[in-house]
Amino acid sequence: MSWRWSAALLSLVLVSSARGEAQEAAAPGGREREVMLLTGALLGPTPMVEDLRSLVDEVGGRATGSESNRRSVAWALERFRAAGVPATSEPFRMPALWLEQSASATVQGKGVRFAPRVAAMPFSTATPKGGLAAPLLDVGRGAEADFTRVGTKVKGAFVLVETEELRDVEGLFREYEEAVGIEARAVGAGAAGVVYMGSRPGNQLYRHNVSTGAKNTRPMMVMERDGARRAQRLLRAGIALTMKAALELKTGGPYEAHNVIGEIRGTTRPEEVVVLGAHLDSWDLGGGALDNGANVAMLIDLARQLRRLGLKPARTIRFALWNGEEQGMHGSAGYVRSHAAELDGHAMALSVDIGCGRINGFFTNGRPPLVPLVDKALLPVAGLGPFTQVDVPVVGTDNLDFMLSGVANLIANQESATYGPNYHARSDEFEQCDARTLRANAAVVGALAWGFATMEERLPRQGRAEVEALMKATDLTEQMKSFNLWDEWEAGSRGRPAERQVSPTPR
Repeated sequence: MSWRWSAALLSLVLVSSARGEAQEAAAPGGREREVMLLTGALLGPTPMVEDLRSLVDEVGGRATGSESNRRSVAWALERFRAAGVPATSEPFRMPALWLEQSASATVQGKGVRFAPRVAAMPFSTATPKGGLAAPLLDVGRGAEADFTRVGTKVKGAFVLVETEELRDVEGLFREYEEAVGIEARAVGAGAAGVVYMGSRPGNQLYRHNVSTGAKNTRPMMVMERDGARRAQRLLRAGIALTMKAALELKTGGPYEAHNVIGEIRGTTRPEEVVVLGAHLDSWDLGGGALDNGANVAMLIDLARQLRRLGLKPARTIRFALWNGEEQGMHGSAGYVRSHAAELDGHAMALSVDIGCGRINGFFTNGRPPLVPLVDKALLPVAGLGPFTQVDVPVVGTDNLDFMLSGVANLIANQESATYGPNYHARSDEFEQCDARTLRANAAVVGALAWGFATMEERLPRQGRAEVEALMKATDLTEQMKSFNLWDEWEAGSRGRPAERQVSPTPR
């Protein structure tokens, strides 16, 4: 039986159960019935899809630091409170402001002139007022051999970097990895700036963070694919080209942003906390449905259904809608710092951040004992599987600071669906999400959350030495370097501090 038919059947059974009296959940053996009530409700008709539409269409793209981002905080607070779920906005420090105001480019050469659309890459520098003109140079894929081939011509030029068309999440991570070397070589050779051939189909523009973040010193941008290919063909035909780019940006120093935290307090172990997280911010070209409005709407609906059904977990469940994720996971890092005194009691922190594809398991991030606990929690929704847990550490979303602080953490592993080609792109709109899959994912996350909020088992928090051992045994260090995060760990501004050595008291 396919998972879709299993989901439909389970929905019919469980939604019927959910119509019964919620008080029955307190009867002997009620924990099993509670999870059936919850998953059945989530699979049925709820306001979740309408919440997603509202966030995407009425609030729109939500870059941290923008007015629309501030409106999204108010939007989320209203949704939690309307559901009867206590919620607050928690401040945290963003290290730097970066917003695009406008971006344009003109390419010209002998007998040719055109104006391809461009988008500034996050943490690009602005061009001087009136724009910056420089030769446009074809550096192929931007490999070391490509830069060796063009030699000193790079100095003072915009380098045009060829890309493959992006099709899936694996290709997305490859883009991030390759960009580190490409940008380092371009800056090292004295390039005026970097221009990536757009990798998204249909000439979609998108945001792709500069690998060095706020330390970057060059204008960097993405050019629509057809325009970039035209420029590349002209250059390879021997026609010299000049590009004039004008990037107007709003930048600044540290400022305050806000996470939104909803909470259903635990009954018997309220000091123990299960964090369920999705990031509220998005980049601004599209509406941010896949990344990550869909999972924001899912968590709000999970909180809504728990409250509506009167279900009471043993542990506290916190619904964390993070900000600052796209610019370096700063919202979740801020939470870890401000809640440092509570982290020993955090039983699990989940991040759901790979769009609307079916959840097929969870990354357990280098904690083998976590795997059987996840398996146990997912048993009530086995019909929505199969589920496979992958026990490797993953960097790139809001689990990171929990992992670096020793808290057991998970990332939902999702099928690519439409995520890759629409990642950070103008096309990331409401239509990218399939409502039936989103509801099935909500049931999976609901079962997982209820399992961790009620089971007797809980993994202890790891110390810094255990986190360092994970780094030595895996590629976690390399991943952190590729996301420009390693220096913060080394400096002690992220992650669990080393335990103090207490000297014996002299007799």
